[in-house]
Amino acid sequence: MPNITTYFKALADETRLRLLHVLYRHELNVNELVFILEMGQSRISRHLKILAAAGLLTWRRDGLWVFYTVPTEGTGRLFLDATIPFIAADPAFHNDMLMAASLLEERAGKTRQFFNAIAEDWDALSREVLGDFDLAKAVLTRMPQCRVAADLGCGTGAVLHALLEKAEAVIGVDDSPRMLELARRRFAADPDRISLRIGDLLHLPLRDHEADCITLSMVLHHVPSPVEALAEIRRVLTPGGVLVLTDFNRHEDEHMRLHYGDRWLGFDIETLTAHFLRAGFHIQHAQLIPVERSLALHIIQAIPVAGELAQNQ
Repeated sequence: MPNITTYFKALADETRLRLLHVLYRHELNVNELVFILEMGQSRISRHLKILAAAGLLTWRRDGLWVFYTVPTEGTGRLFLDATIPFIAADPAFHNDMLMAASLLEERAGKTRQFFNAIAEDWDALSREVLGDFDLAKAVLTRMPQCRVAADLGCGTGAVLHALLEKAEAVIGVDDSPRMLELARRRFAADPDRISLRIGDLLHLPLRDHEADCITLSMVLHHVPSPVEALAEIRRVLTPGGVLVLTDFNRHEDEHMRLHYGDRWLGFDIETLTAHFLRAGFHIQHAQLIPVERSLALHIIQAIPVAGELAQNQ
């Protein structure tokens, strides 16, 4: 067990307290922290190194970017769980959280602009990555017959259309108005069983337990906080419901960030498993399928963990 003195020495600096306060809530890279704290990169990097050496921060490389956050478990996490409430109570750190919220909203706005701009070409762009792989069919084979299914990040509605084979009614959610407009055109001849709603994954426009099955296809790598998104999905999913997720395996293709608006360069199965567990899900089945550009897709079927276990994750 680390010496408690190491932890307190790491906290004995206002900049490091500010970093821990923000990173307890968010996973961010150095450039984002420079913006939030309004400090130079070398100064931020020095303090991050001290906190990581003390075991109060973890980091992971994602392509050319390095992201920092607090540990999810262990003595460092226990120590932070006990001390962060005292740090958060100090009004001096309130502005940092406002800056972080501003940064995240700006980033979300840029993502919406990106998808609005490429909406007309999205189906063709998807084929460049997926090739002959039939994503809609793969999702459909893993979802149960159900009353209500929801496709989150539905785009122009390709997967959403397939869900009608197994669901009495379907809900499509996207935060791009242009994508939803193209989806409405797709379903113009048969609108009765389809509800299209604008919204993002962190604040879904669905009631608690409204959907029996949820599909999330090639979306999680765009989300700034995957665990929060999965937890929000768990809120709107019925207790006996099923989540079918497809997303990229971890890769190093920076082209995907530039041309497809990706936030994360995929996820390895260990990271996804941890994300699902923290959000209150149990993975029933996972498969990895190769596609184009030397990429591969995870296809995961998961169910909510029942009762108190899920609440304590």
